[in-house]
Amino acid sequence: MKLPPLILASASPRRAELLKQLNLDFQVVPSNAPELFDDQLSPLELCQLNAHRKARLIAKKYPDAMVLGADTLVFLKDEIMGKPADVAEARRMLGRLQGRTHQVVTGVSLIHLRALRERTFAASTEVRFHPLTADQINLYLSKMNPLDKAGAYAIQEHGDTIVADISGSFSNVVGLPVEMLKEEIRVWEGC
Repeated sequence: MKLPPLILASASPRRAELLKQLNLDFQVVPSNAPELFDDQLSPLELCQLNAHRKARLIAKKYPDAMVLGADTLVFLKDEIMGKPADVAEARRMLGRLQGRTHQVVTGVSLIHLRALRERTFAASTEVRFHPLTADQINLYLSKMNPLDKAGAYAIQEHGDTIVADISGSFSNVVGLPVEMLKEEIRVWEGC
């Protein structure tokens, strides 16, 4: 079965770059669905819910397309670390993450409204930071813009200076679990 036209419901250049690595043709139509934060939901549930809301909003406008929505959050124990409001908040986030292991969760939702098909899933990766001094955090923040990144960091932008190791999908930490998505698309094509 041939895939319907693909729409990425995200303005993230990182997600677009990851999709290009799969050699998929797609159009970018960012979703402005508001992200929910509910401490009654697990990290996986929350990211899947937000990904589904983003994809569904765009799928209603493009019912003949397969719409991909995604949502990535950083969790330190039960604390959600979304995108920082300013550099001071980014500095505080990195200060909380330094020397510790946290979880990066990405929810992904694929919706083809006309075909009444949808699939929502999530990936989780554990990331351990090096112990960092205030000067090291400031130096890292001077090299990149933390304001559009969950947890105030990007593993692909000087990540080796702050990340000691990861357990799980690297691309998930960037913003899209490519390995899982590739398998989901393969199953989608086979139906």
